[in-house]
Amino acid sequence: MNEQRVPANGQPVSDPRRREAKGAQSLRDAAYEAIKHRIITCAFRPGEYLNEAFVSASLGIGRTPVHQAIDRLMLEGMVEVMPRKGVIVKPVSLDEIMQIVDVRMINEIYGIRLAAERAEQDEIIHLSDILARASQWIEARNSEQLMLLDREFHNVLALASKNHVLADTLSKLHDRSLRFWFISLNRPGHHAHVHEQHEDILAAIRDHDADGAEQAMRSHIEEFRNNLTRSI
Repeated sequence: MNEQRVPANGQPVSDPRRREAKGAQSLRDAAYEAIKHRIITCAFRPGEYLNEAFVSASLGIGRTPVHQAIDRLMLEGMVEVMPRKGVIVKPVSLDEIMQIVDVRMINEIYGIRLAAERAEQDEIIHLSDILARASQWIEARNSEQLMLLDREFHNVLALASKNHVLADTLSKLHDRSLRFWFISLNRPGHHAHVHEQHEDILAAIRDHDADGAEQAMRSHIEEFRNNLTRSI
């Protein structure tokens, strides 16, 4: 029977296999976030083939974590495996994003009503801080930072629903929407308009007004849909 070694100080020695497993998981997560970020921001363009060796070298992460990250992104609908050709970034499809918007409309409306009822003060403060940071990036016209703050804003709203299954679903839906966000929100003045919509949503959350939050979120998602229709 294997026994855990205990040194003189009485603390068990950590199993090196556990440390190794934790390190491998950290590399997988790092590869996943880095590749997803490049897909979302269109640094890896829709329809572009992803060579695992090149991705591994550019990220400075081994081939195995990169391969595992790509498998995860495939399950989440961000890349596709083409027989005898390899892995490609999933092409932009108007039908797909409209389906995502339809699902968001159902789930995010439900989530925002829960958030209006259940949001705690620290979550409201967090949302206010996100919008304060967004104001600075609007002045700088930094689309990438604004996109990341949009993601953070919607994730905090989802978590404020206190329904973790719903929050996880909304996070995945929103991640799949983000590169379309990046494509559709580059018209002059549009970042400021989205910021106003976010302020309307926050005002309803702050007042714990479920009907007002629903109306503000519904308008926000519909505007996203309309922008996509014009842009793609």
